[in-house]
Amino acid sequence: MFTGIVEETGTIAARSRTEDGLRLRIGADEVARGLEHGQSISVSGVCLTVERFEEDAWFEVFLASETVERTYLGDLEEGEAVNVERAMPADGRFDGHVVQGHVDAVATVSRVESVDEDWFFEFELPAGYERYVVEKGSITLDGISLTVADLADDGTVTVAIIPTTYELTTLSEKAVGDPVHLEVDVLAKYVERLLEARFE
Repeated sequence: MFTGIVEETGTIAARSRTEDGLRLRIGADEVARGLEHGQSISVSGVCLTVERFEEDAWFEVFLASETVERTYLGDLEEGEAVNVERAMPADGRFDGHVVQGHVDAVATVSRVESVDEDWFFEFELPAGYERYVVEKGSITLDGISLTVADLADDGTVTVAIIPTTYELTTLSEKAVGDPVHLEVDVLAKYVERLLEARFE
């Protein structure tokens, strides 16, 4: 489990295709410190497994074909940035919200606006996912725990970004038309499933 509090912005250092998927080497000095083989790690909101690593330098993950198809990680080139977060330890501080690292869909940046020191990002959600989103509720975009500032009737979602989040994540590199990984609040999905079972 993750919290959506990005620890570091890593960089795609190398990528290699295989018959079964894609292997990525990600440069991340801080996060690569103290890693273990088999450890879960979030890469721009996608839960992956550490296969290899070099202390204080980089780690490698493997993306199966399904992961390549459901996310945009397979489209990233060397040098591009990703948000990185290690799994939350059992005794860790819970600063964000419950994030599984299971990407529901890919959303699209539809507007970026600077207001004083803050930023407002609007995202176009794939059809059907707006029902899991509520104003002032939690949403995960590219692995970042965010609060919904506005949910429009057309299904677009707006979030307010403070300077720290803008500077420490890949949001500073996003522009209109760019993809982001979407994970809706898992609690909303559990509630939906319970209600469906109740009225079946």
